[in-house]
Amino acid sequence: MGALSVYSASLGLISLLLGSATPIPLQPMPWPALTGVSQWSSPWLTQLNQPDPQAEAIVEDYVATLATQGFAASDQGVWIQAGASPLASHQGALTLPAASLTKMATTLAALNTWPVDHQFETLVGYRGTLQDGVLRGDLVIQGGQDPYFVWEEAIALGNALQALGLQRVTGNLVIVGDFTMNFDPDPYRAGELLRQGFDADLWSQEAQYYSETLPAGTGQPSLVIEGEVVLGQADTPTRPLVRHQSLPLVALLKAMNIYSNNAMADQIARGLGGANTIAAQVVAHTQLSIEELRFINGSGLGIENQMSPRAVVKVLQAIQAQLQPHGLSIADVMPVMGQEIGTLAGRNLPPQSALKTGSLATVSTLAGVFHSRDRGPIWFAILNQGYDLEGFAFSKTPYCVPLKPIGAARHHRPSYNPR
Repeated sequence: MGALSVYSASLGLISLLLGSATPIPLQPMPWPALTGVSQWSSPWLTQLNQPDPQAEAIVEDYVATLATQGFAASDQGVWIQAGASPLASHQGALTLPAASLTKMATTLAALNTWPVDHQFETLVGYRGTLQDGVLRGDLVIQGGQDPYFVWEEAIALGNALQALGLQRVTGNLVIVGDFTMNFDPDPYRAGELLRQGFDADLWSQEAQYYSETLPAGTGQPSLVIEGEVVLGQADTPTRPLVRHQSLPLVALLKAMNIYSNNAMADQIARGLGGANTIAAQVVAHTQLSIEELRFINGSGLGIENQMSPRAVVKVLQAIQAQLQPHGLSIADVMPVMGQEIGTLAGRNLPPQSALKTGSLATVSTLAGVFHSRDRGPIWFAILNQGYDLEGFAFSKTPYCVPLKPIGAARHHRPSYNPR
C-alpha cells in the first residue's frame, strides 16, 4: 500500500474554504470568544453557518481516494469547523484511535485543575545535624509531581544547596513522594540521577552536555552523598532546606506538546487522577457525550485511546476558551508551525498554524487551528488509520495569519546526541 496522502487532500479543502483573496499580512490577531452563534434569526447568518457543499464534496473525494489505496473509509475521520459552525465531516462523531491528540485532552484537564501559573514543588529537607557544611544524617527529597525535572534542575538545586553551605551528606539520599527525573518514573532511578546531578565528578556525558546549555557562569555543584539512594515514607519528619519550583503550568504543557513527550503527559495524568478523570473533565467542559472519547492514559500510547474528530475540535476550542481570560491563546500550549522545533520540525505544514500531530504504528492524526480572512478560526481534526506519517505531504498555504503566543516563555530543550 502507498502512503496516506491525507495532508495534500486536506490542503485542497482548506484552500477552498479560505478562497483566493490576497493574503493578510502576518500580524497578531485577537481570538474570538468562541461562545457560539447568536440565537437571533437572520437569513444571511443562517446561510453562512450551514455546511459547505464544496467542502463536503472534497472530504468525500478525499475519503474515496484513500479507499482506492486500500484504506477503508470506515477507518477514517474528518471534522472541519469555522468558529462555532461545522463545515464538513466524515464520521465526525465516531471514536477512532487518537494517538498523541490525547495529549490535548490532558492539556484541557490540566488547565481546568490548576491555575495557568501553577508550579509543582520539590521540597528538600534533612534529618540529623547540619554543622560546618556537613549533614550527619539524611537528605530528603519530597517529590511534588514535577513532570519536567531534568539535568538542569538537578544542577540548579545542587548549587542552591551548596549556596546554603551544605557540602557533604554522610547519610542517604531519601526519595519521598512522586519524584521523577529525566522523565524516568522509577523513584529509585530518579534518585540516582539526582545524586549524579548534585556532583559534577559523577556527571555522565549527557549531564555534561546539558550543563553547557545553562547560562554562562553557572556553577558545577560538588555536593557529595556518601550513603545510598533509598525510598522513604511520605510522613518522614524533616527540617526544610529548599523549595524548588517547576516551570509554570502553561510552559510545561507547551514543552509536553512540542515534543509530544509521553512521560510528561502520563505523569500529569497521574497527578490529575488518571485517564477516567481526564475523560470526565473533557465531558464536563465540552458537553460532549462520553461515547465520543475513551482513554487509558494521558499520552495517547495505545490504540485504546480514542476520540471522535468532533471531540478533538471541541477540546481545542475549550482550551482556547480556558486560556483567553488570562491573555493567552491555544498557541501558548501547542506547537506553532514555523516557530517551534519538535514534532513539527521538517514538516511541510501551513505556517503560523497551531498544530498537534499523532502517530502510532497504524495511526496518523493531525489537528489544529489557523486563522482565515473570511471565516475566522478554522478548526480541524483528521484521524486516519494507516502507515507512514512522514509520507503525508501537506503543502504550504499562503492564507493564514499568525497565532502569536502571549506571555508564555519559550523553553526549548536541545536534544542530546552522544558524541
